[in-house]
Amino acid sequence: MTNITLQTEPSQHSVSSAWRKGLATLGLAFSCLLEAGSASAQSQPKPDWTLRDMPSQSGRIFLVTGGTSGMGYEDAKALAAAGAEVVIAARNPQRGKEAIARIKQEVRGAQVQFEAVDLADLASVKALGERLNKTLPRLDGLINNAAVMAPPQRGTSADGFELQLATNYLGHFALTAHVLPLLRKSDAARVVTLSSIAAARGSINFDDLQSEQAYNPFGSYAQSKLAVLMWTFELQRRSEAQGWGIQSIAAHPGVAVTELIKRGPGLDSEFGRTWAKDREHYHSAAQGALPTLYAATAPAAQGGAYYGPIGEEEKRGPLGLASVPATAKDAAAAARLWQVAEQLTGVSYR
Repeated sequence: MTNITLQTEPSQHSVSSAWRKGLATLGLAFSCLLEAGSASAQSQPKPDWTLRDMPSQSGRIFLVTGGTSGMGYEDAKALAAAGAEVVIAARNPQRGKEAIARIKQEVRGAQVQFEAVDLADLASVKALGERLNKTLPRLDGLINNAAVMAPPQRGTSADGFELQLATNYLGHFALTAHVLPLLRKSDAARVVTLSSIAAARGSINFDDLQSEQAYNPFGSYAQSKLAVLMWTFELQRRSEAQGWGIQSIAAHPGVAVTELIKRGPGLDSEFGRTWAKDREHYHSAAQGALPTLYAATAPAAQGGAYYGPIGEEEKRGPLGLASVPATAKDAAAAARLWQVAEQLTGVSYR
């Protein structure tokens, strides 16, 4: 159950202010009804959608975080193969150089470049945003892919935040705000953010958001991925309300074979050993990237949708509209989480 305690509004406002709040409450309820209706109206994607179904991306510009390995690398390579100009943003310049060399070797004429960023350092995120705003004419797609999963001990970011929340949620929240001017220059911008099936087991603990009182590696990971999902839907609502013209879409890969386990709990952990034993039953990184690539490029993909493997086995089922946890549908909690993120990161969306 999500641990959410909403703050009470101050009581010293005038009658007219109270009236405006009442209207806002009715508006929020109405928007929730609209959201439910739009969710039911969303069409299922082609379950066997592959890269062969991807339309040309010639002339479009994408930014992919964590694109030096795993699904981010597969995203970058597939987009480059479809003709897009791709910017890979990640921490390690050497790995970035190697990733670009591999893509250019596999994709003739690939337009791909590397930009250094540490999502767990808000100064680094801001610096990337400033560089891109100076060098890019616009941004047609942002894929918020990078993640940290379940380090055994609680780590902190350069800004003192719990590492998973900082990397998976706050860093991407800030990055998206910094490149919002570029996204708004596109005639069909999409922001695709990776959540996880772990989000269904997550809860937002506003009383201990940074896991300072109690740290559970997988609990903190699930919280960060639930936060990502809630933010994705809130970004879509705000884009529609403010006329930003941006489609905000969530995706999850099921369970894919990437470096998350090695860099998180470790291959020698109990989780790592179980994962290694069952890995033949999981998606490859290329397969795991398909929901993200569908969300980023398919004409039928819709803002506010959540794409991923479906069916009895969500770990590697066919592509479809993924099940949204009830907690992720709480618009009031999502708005509160957005406000907290603005306070922690010092950014605002304009």
